[in-house]
Amino acid sequence: MAEIYLAGGCFWGLERYLSAIPGVQETEVGYANGRGGRPSYEQVCRQNTGHAETVRVRYDTNRLSLPFLLSLFFAVIDPTAVNRQGNDRGIQYRSGIYYLDETDRPVIDAAIADLQKTQQKPVAIEVKPLENFGPAEAYHQKYLEKNPGGYCHIGPQHFAAAASALVDPAAYQAPEPDALREALSAEAFQITQKGATEPPFRNAYWDHFQPGIYVDITSGEPLFGGGAKFDAGCGWPSFSRPIDPNTLRETRDLSHGLVRTEVKSRVGNAHLGHVFPDGPKENGGLRYCINSAALRFIPKSEMEKEGYGHLLAWADEEGGRKPT
Repeated sequence: MAEIYLAGGCFWGLERYLSAIPGVQETEVGYANGRGGRPSYEQVCRQNTGHAETVRVRYDTNRLSLPFLLSLFFAVIDPTAVNRQGNDRGIQYRSGIYYLDETDRPVIDAAIADLQKTQQKPVAIEVKPLENFGPAEAYHQKYLEKNPGGYCHIGPQHFAAAASALVDPAAYQAPEPDALREALSAEAFQITQKGATEPPFRNAYWDHFQPGIYVDITSGEPLFGGGAKFDAGCGWPSFSRPIDPNTLRETRDLSHGLVRTEVKSRVGNAHLGHVFPDGPKENGGLRYCINSAALRFIPKSEMEKEGYGHLLAWADEEGGRKPT
């Protein structure tokens, strides 16, 4: 377990968002890095104590890396805003990253440097060791769970995104094109790099239903679980949902005189197949029609050894059920 303290505007919404991230074990809202160790809400708001509304985050480093956690934090703040987030103004609403472990500092600095490359203005996130932290009053803790209609500067779509953030892209890397050509079969190379399609009913996984997960053959990034696979009768592997929606990139495909939505992998940028709105209604209604040659199957018994143990819940087969 590790701890980090994150400030990003009103702590009601930030706490709810961070607590939804898989791998976060515990959150607590409070006031950090001001004058005096344990102020009240009134003192922070009206007596200029210099504290920031902050969320203490305790997380499992086996499931969630600090760079990934920080990238998710950056996604819900304006990193260039000074003493402001959403509708809130004041020094207590500044953004900050406060650390306990000195070995976290270079990791944080690298994350800030990468973030700066995406911004037009200077990043205004304060980075300091944690000087003090006082837990907020009881009514502030898990505020939005107790008051679902309460004010929140973070949009509802972000809470859903946090809950599905299972795959850290920094953990995977696609080989260079020349190395990829050597590593893949000729068919897999043509499909993943040139957008080709394998024949239906004559591919490795169209009728394959075993516990495990399917990963991008180019990068190893996990894409689909055996529990989401079903028999669509089309002759290609079909899945009702990805493990983490962020692992997929969708683009409009007008080839062959059709209007379709192409699906590519995030890290490998590999062509996988297409997604259609005719999947199982009870699972969202989508059908991800994927080329077998773009995938590598990892049996459930091998997942722990290959570093995918945190995704075991996605491995269990669904029984080849046809969509309704």
